[in-house]
Amino acid sequence: MRQLIAGLALLTMVACGGGDDGADLPGLKAVKRAPVTGPGGCGVGDAYVVSEVAGVRLSRPSIMTMQTARALDRWVRSGAVPAIGRRGGGLVELTVAAHYACRTRNSRPGARLSEHAQGRAIDISSFVLASGERISVLRGWRGEDSRVLRRMHSAACGPFGTVLGPDADRHHQDHFHFDVADYRSGPYCR
Repeated sequence: MRQLIAGLALLTMVACGGGDDGADLPGLKAVKRAPVTGPGGCGVGDAYVVSEVAGVRLSRPSIMTMQTARALDRWVRSGAVPAIGRRGGGLVELTVAAHYACRTRNSRPGARLSEHAQGRAIDISSFVLASGERISVLRGWRGEDSRVLRRMHSAACGPFGTVLGPDADRHHQDHFHFDVADYRSGPYCR
């Protein structure tokens, strides 16, 4: 029985690849789950619970689409890890401020649904290094970590369709918002 359960668990673990949209990504840990349903247009049909991207763990398992997971993986590999470099032994964890949530943009009544409401967004508030050091968006954006945070923010523009940070508005003072919205005019990065 244990072998059967272990085998089923192994089959459930996927790297979100295998054919449709590219090769499997080493270091991306995601488990396919049943679609998430919610009221008023909320929900995630292509739902995965992601715990690690590019070998960097998420502070909590996060529900998102595979497109979002792949964009996050790409950004961590090409933006976050290089920006931090060897500092503190390197990046080991992203602090997730928000992932799937059935809500409107900035939680304003009457506003359009947020990309979070379809599992197409993730918010990151800090970066944990192997040494235990934490680089906080809130404290570091205009502080001693400004350069590394601004490099990471800039590198997200491309893998993601929307990139918002402390210079965007008062709602994003303490985190980076990344989503995979597709704009005809290209990525929206503030």
